[in-house]
This record gives sequence, structure tokens and C-alpha cells, in this order.
Amino acid sequence: MARNFRIPSPLRLGSLAWLAAAMCLLPMIAVGIAALTGGIETFSRLSTSVLPRYAGTTALLILLVGLGTAIIGTGAAWLVTATRFPGRRVLEIALALPLAFPAYVLAYAYTDFLDHPGWVQSSLRDFTGWGPRDYWFPEIRSLGGAALMLVLVLYPYVYLLTRAAFLQQSATAYIAARTLGAGPWGAFTRVSLPIARPAIAGGVLLALMETLADFGTVSYFGVQTFATGIYQAWYSFFDRGGAAQLALCLMIVALVIAALERRQRRGQRQHGAGRRFEAMQAVELSGWNSAAAVAFCGLPVVLGFLLPVGLLLSLGWDHFDNMLTDRYLRFLRNSLILASIAAVFTVAAAVILGFNARLHPTRAARAAIRVAGLGYAVPGGVIAVGLIVPFAAFDNALDAFMEARFGIDTGLLITGSIWLLIAAYGVRFMAAALSAYDAGLSTINPNVDAVARTLGRSPRRMLAGVHLPILRPSILTGLLIVFVDVMKELPATLIMRPFNFDTLAVQAHRLAADERLGEAAGPSLVIAGVGLLPVVILCLSLGREHTARRFVPEPTEA
Repeated sequence: MARNFRIPSPLRLGSLAWLAAAMCLLPMIAVGIAALTGGIETFSRLSTSVLPRYAGTTALLILLVGLGTAIIGTGAAWLVTATRFPGRRVLEIALALPLAFPAYVLAYAYTDFLDHPGWVQSSLRDFTGWGPRDYWFPEIRSLGGAALMLVLVLYPYVYLLTRAAFLQQSATAYIAARTLGAGPWGAFTRVSLPIARPAIAGGVLLALMETLADFGTVSYFGVQTFATGIYQAWYSFFDRGGAAQLALCLMIVALVIAALERRQRRGQRQHGAGRRFEAMQAVELSGWNSAAAVAFCGLPVVLGFLLPVGLLLSLGWDHFDNMLTDRYLRFLRNSLILASIAAVFTVAAAVILGFNARLHPTRAARAAIRVAGLGYAVPGGVIAVGLIVPFAAFDNALDAFMEARFGIDTGLLITGSIWLLIAAYGVRFMAAALSAYDAGLSTINPNVDAVARTLGRSPRRMLAGVHLPILRPSILTGLLIVFVDVMKELPATLIMRPFNFDTLAVQAHRLAADERLGEAAGPSLVIAGVGLLPVVILCLSLGREHTARRFVPEPTEA
């Protein structure tokens, strides 16, 4: 297969790289143009009606998710890294498992569990004899409920990055602080926490970008944010200009957060340079301290993974037979087709972009990668609007031309096809594919390229015979990540899917919106099961990392 692999000439390679980058940039430009041409009257009406409400709700949601993910992720990372307590080895891996769930799947499960007719409130009324108006119970369908769902599935971003930062820290500064009289808490807050701050901020900002992109959770809970406003303006009110202007507002916020996250990553790489490394000696916890550590680390795993799995299995137990019908198999087939084609397309574009930058390390090649990676910061609904606007205009212009010149009605050739939807997936998840490919490419010494060229290997043969065999694990990882992300993506699929071409995510959202939660449990579990694949791989890598750490000196007693 490697011998038959063909890549373009250097000139064509650079053109294809910039074509991929331009495709990723197109939705953002289109949203900006559509918003500016939407008319000042539309923006004035939005600014006096829904814009303040959308902005306030989105800001409050971001604040709650940021605080929640920072507290849980940082605290859990410090406890499993710097202390020892019963179950730590299991929990340090299990804390990553909630990442497998989309937040909207948790929303479906907890609504049935905590809503008025759910098990919790029904049991409370049966036990106390209270009537429906005799007690107060927190409303799950609220801004706080949406924030809780997002925190439970997004804190692993902070946990994983912060844990890696703590593991890479040298213990010399922490030991010096303890020697100078600081207690464990003082040494942590004054020394370890500031050093890990770039990693914490990077994880929180990643969680905030996912929060901005979320549509399923806030839509199901009736929380009005920019994401739900775009969808309502586009489909409910048929206000294309208003949808574009709302999308522009959301895109600006997302790009600012992405710029902050990139800046934090640069700061993270600077920490620890040039210092003598000494492994941190874990402190043995006992008594109440040990119980508190188990509770702090175990509760997110229970609420974010174990309980939702049990709730969904209980909900869908009587409806799992439906998953074997032709209708549901068609939904599964559509999801697999979209995810497979989008994964191959996106990773192939990432290889072209990455190899072009490796072959020609110019500013233009690096700029193409940066431009292509911007899509991760842009929510799926914004990308959908940004692609539909220009391609719908092209389809309409082509149809008018063909009708006038040849009397042929071409209809919507691009806008109503799965290929535009796949392009939206590529724009949205190109950054993930680029990160996976770049992580593998960084392990190949540039001297390998020089030796291959000296031995007469052309760039084409060097990629096919040297790079791709070495990078097979990274490429497979990129394919898997994009595949899973496409399976979970909801807003872009809802807006851009062809007529009568539904996926599991769309079907689960539709059933949940109709309060048919038992039927929605089946497709939700399938989506979560597919999302578990990269998390299992991540957990296995964490396990190997733990094995490598077993030669660290035994911990001291508290």
C-alpha cells in the first residue's frame, strides 16, 4: 500500500494545503460578510430584544463551568499525584471516563432521574407523604442544571492537563517551601499551583470552548444562549441575517478564548526549563483526610459516568429492541458513514498541511496550519451558517444561470448534500487531527528527512515509505478522535443534514425533545459507547505512565 501511495508535487502540495486552510477559513469570512450585510435594523432589533439575554446567559454559563471544572479538575489532579489513599490507582484513570459522554446525553439521563415524575422526587413524596407543592426541589431544567451537566463531562480537560503538569514538576521548590515552615496546603497554593497555572488555564479554556459550542444540553433544558439563538433564528424565524449576526458574536467570543488558550499553552511549555528534576514524594493520607480524598475524586466519577450509565440502561431496558429495527439501523449507518468519511477526509487534509510545513518550513506553511486549526474554536452552528450562506448563494446563482441559458433546473447541488456537512465536520475538527499528527511528527528527528533525501528518496516516497509507517499510531489516533467527535456533533448536523438523513445524535435529540426519554436512551448509549473508545486508549496510556512511575521512591508518612 505504501508503494502505491501518491502525493502531489511540492507546488501542488502547497496549493492543496492552502486550499484546506481556505476551506477552514471560509465559514468565518462568510459569517462576517453575512452579518455585516444583514442590515443595521436587524442588529438594532437583536440588541434591544434577545442579544442582552443571550449574552448574559452565555456569560453566566461560562463562569459556572469555568469555576466548576477548575475546582474539580485541579483538586483531583493534585490528590492523585501528590497523595496516597485507598483506590487512588483506580481513580486516577477513572477520572477521565466522563469525557466519553456528550453533555446532552447526561441531560437526558438526569432529567428522568431528578425531574418531578422521576425516581428521586417520587421516592421523596412516597417517604414523606408530601404533595407536589409541599416542598422545594432544585430544577434540573435550568441554567444551573446545564452548567452541572457540562462540568461533569468537561472537568477531565482540566484534570488531564493539570495532572501532567504536576507530574512534570520538580519537587525541589515544594520541598523548600515545606522546609521553610509552610504546611502542605500552603506549599500547594504558593508553589505547586502557580507553576501549574498555565495548564489549569489551558484546560479551563478548552472546557469553555466546548461550552460555547454546546447546543444539545442548553436546548433541551430551555436555556437561551447564543447557540440556541442561532438555531431559532435560522429555522424558527427564518431570519438569516439575525442568525449570521448572532453567529458572529459567538464566533468572536470563541476566537478570543482560543487565543487565550494558545497563549497559555506557550506559557506552559516555558515552565520547568533548565531545572533539576526531583520526583514528588506522595504523602500517605489516613482517617478523615483519606475519606475526604476518596469522596472528592470518586464523586465526579459516579455522577459523570457510573450513574448515567445505570440510568440510561434502566431507561432504555424496554426499548432496546427498537435498536435492531431497520429504522434505527439506518440511523446507525448514516452516523457511521458520516463519521468514517469525515475522519478520513479530515486526517488526510491534516497530513497534507503537516507534511507541507515539514517539507517547506516557511511562515506561509505555518500560517496555513494556524488558519486550519481555528475551526476548533468555532461552534458547529456557526460553521454551519458560514458554509450554507456562500454555497446556497452559489447554488441559487448556478440554478438561475442554467435555467436562463439551457432551461435546466439544477436545484441545490451542494447545499443539500452530505459533502457540505462533511466539510463542516472537517472545519470543526481539523485542529484535533492536526494535533494528533503533529504529536507523532515531533518524534521524527529532522535528520531522518535529510538521510532519506540523501539516499535519493523523493518527498513522495519519503512520506509513503518513512513518515506514514512511523506515524501510523498517531494517524489512527487522529482518525479515532475525529470519528468520535463527528458521532457526537449535534448543532451542525441538525442545521446541515440532508432531508431524511438523520443520525443517532439527531434521533436522540428529537426523542428527548418529545419527552420520550426511554426511547432516547438507546441511541444515547451507543453514542457514549463510541465516545468511550478514545477514553479507553487514554486510560491505557495513563496506566502505562503509572507503571513507569513505580520506581519513584516510596512516599513519606504524613
